[in-house]
Amino acid sequence: MRKLRWILLFPLLIVSILFIPAVRNSAFDLILETLLKNSVSQVTPEQVDLQSDLLLDTRELQEYEVSHLPGAVWVGYSDFALDRIPENLAAKRIVLYCSVGYRSEKIGEQLKAASQPGVVNLRGGIFRWSNEGLPLEKHPGEITPEIHPYNAFWGIWITKGNKTK
Repeated sequence: MRKLRWILLFPLLIVSILFIPAVRNSAFDLILETLLKNSVSQVTPEQVDLQSDLLLDTRELQEYEVSHLPGAVWVGYSDFALDRIPENLAAKRIVLYCSVGYRSEKIGEQLKAASQPGVVNLRGGIFRWSNEGLPLEKHPGEITPEIHPYNAFWGIWITKGNKTK
């Protein structure tokens, strides 16, 4: 009986996640709660200051080249090296981001271990940024609606912007 109920409710759950924004946002937050360890302090898109924060993109280069947060510097993930971090950061807060926050949290752990102060992780990553209607750029000053979905599963969490293939 329990299995039958699950079989009947599962399609309803999927439809709800895909087509009801409030359910989708709650499900996204639930996934973030399970995925992230909160080992690095988090900020929301509203708390990011594009003028004074240093934004570091921890996604792969092909993701960054599609679009990134305005003014962000690419530092990568799979081949990340501390020497990619710009010098003279004493007065800057470092905001790390990736697609949803997992990879950036891992890079944040490395920066904290290297005694880098002022490191925070953008909760929900570039997906949340885009979903809140905030600008993405392809090149300096060139705003774009394009966003790299990472893969088909993670791409379902993008509700605003044009997912690339």
